[in-house]
Amino acid sequence: VPFYKTNTMPTIQNDLLSIDIKTVGAELCKISAVKNNNQFLWNANPNVWGSHAPNLFPIIGSMKDDSYIYNDKLYKMIKHGFVRHNDKMIVKQQSETSITFFLNSNEDLYEKFPFLFEFEINYELKDNTIIVHHTIRNIDNKTMYFSLGGHPAFTCPLYDDETYSDYILEFEKEETSEPYLLNMETGLVTNTTKPAFDSPNTINLRGDLFNEDALIFKDLKSRKVALKHKTKGEVLSVAFEDFPYLGIWAKPNAPYVCIEPWLGIADAEETNQKIEEKEGILSLPKNETFKASYSIIINPTHLD
Repeated sequence: VPFYKTNTMPTIQNDLLSIDIKTVGAELCKISAVKNNNQFLWNANPNVWGSHAPNLFPIIGSMKDDSYIYNDKLYKMIKHGFVRHNDKMIVKQQSETSITFFLNSNEDLYEKFPFLFEFEINYELKDNTIIVHHTIRNIDNKTMYFSLGGHPAFTCPLYDDETYSDYILEFEKEETSEPYLLNMETGLVTNTTKPAFDSPNTINLRGDLFNEDALIFKDLKSRKVALKHKTKGEVLSVAFEDFPYLGIWAKPNAPYVCIEPWLGIADAEETNQKIEEKEGILSLPKNETFKASYSIIINPTHLD
């Protein structure tokens, strides 16, 4: 199959779900129920937050002074990395229920990220599930350091007659984890934690929950979180077996919630900025391949 570039929004579909993906950043931008047209992904209203589900690579969140050190040289890196707004993504493969986007290093990217790499993201529809597959290849002759993550924003409330506070996030296991807070001026992770759970495995959504920015979890037992109406039950869940960190975020009082599986984390306030010593950083030896996937499972009760 030839590589081709398109400015359209490719669509894949099965009997239950249809998803659209922007070629810029290979960003998932629509999750629709085929039968009733329920919309599960945030609409990216630019007056609130103008994204749907950015892909985060090769870093997550902010780096101190938007920069890092590798081999005693300072490199600049924008928040969440350079994939999310990248217009060089190529559609490598597409079928009715699967699509793969591809990006490789080039001169411009090498100035920001001095490693030769290939980045692939595949979206696959299986029944009521969207599987997001990531493949990172280090085609350099040295070890590559990177982070990887998703940032999907889900519509909440789903229906017009509901409110945000009708909803909870339900974790698959009982948790004692307390999220770490960000420094709201720098975007760096502080050592300050605060309780977030309203029961051993639930967080009540409310408009002021994110007044201090994202909730960043480093030590969850759960690898699955459901977005659930308190009386009507589950809308969807995100399963993230391969991802040890999780971010939960929205703009305060906005009608969505982000459930963000992360391999890596924003810089700590006390960072020395050396990328190979960064908390949560992945190291990939030369000529090796790294794979990680997460899934978005839409509850069938909302598909009929």
